[in-house]
Amino acid sequence: MKKILIIEDEQALREEVTVLLNNAGYEAVCIDDFHNVAEQMKRSDPDLILLDINLPEVNGQALLQEFRKASDKPVIMLTSRTSEIDEVLSMSCGADDYVTKPYNPTILLLRISAVLKRSARNSSTNRMYHDAEVSTVKGSLIRSGNEQVLTKNEMIIFQVMLDRMGEIVTRDELMTALWDNDEFVNDNALSVNISRLRGKLSDLGMPDAIETRKKQGYVLK
Repeated sequence: MKKILIIEDEQALREEVTVLLNNAGYEAVCIDDFHNVAEQMKRSDPDLILLDINLPEVNGQALLQEFRKASDKPVIMLTSRTSEIDEVLSMSCGADDYVTKPYNPTILLLRISAVLKRSARNSSTNRMYHDAEVSTVKGSLIRSGNEQVLTKNEMIIFQVMLDRMGEIVTRDELMTALWDNDEFVNDNALSVNISRLRGKLSDLGMPDAIETRKKQGYVLK
């Protein structure tokens, strides 16, 4: 049974999500003490985290950034905000998905299922990209002793392009791989993830690894 950690300060919503997850066959656990939340996240060792952006004493996005330094467990952000910038910032901080409130319970369960499936696919074996080791278990690229940790979404993008190295991969193909369903595509989030991936490849000494083909897509060289 997959364990899902709920970090939500609204008690009614927290209880509602707990019932929804338990009925769907998950083990739902909650945080209701918002002191040292990052440490509680690590100790609970969940398979996935539902993290509200607006929390007492701490911003969810800042909390996610801190958590990402120690863990690559999948995180879905929950928020009542509808600003596109909040979604982009969340993805930049390492979120695997983003759901606005009030949410459709069926859609939330589909998002959770999709993220967990992607996480399972990414935990297989190591591969090589030129002289860099691609560790899907750790979610990182390692070259000459230098390690760059990728978020789940960055690793998905990289793996899709690695599978088709030298070929053009369209933005639509990448977005479909990220969200498993075209209905959940967000173009800005894809751009943010590709930009971050490029930066990490550059830090490994491979600044020109991803080539943009205007109006076509991207090529991993």
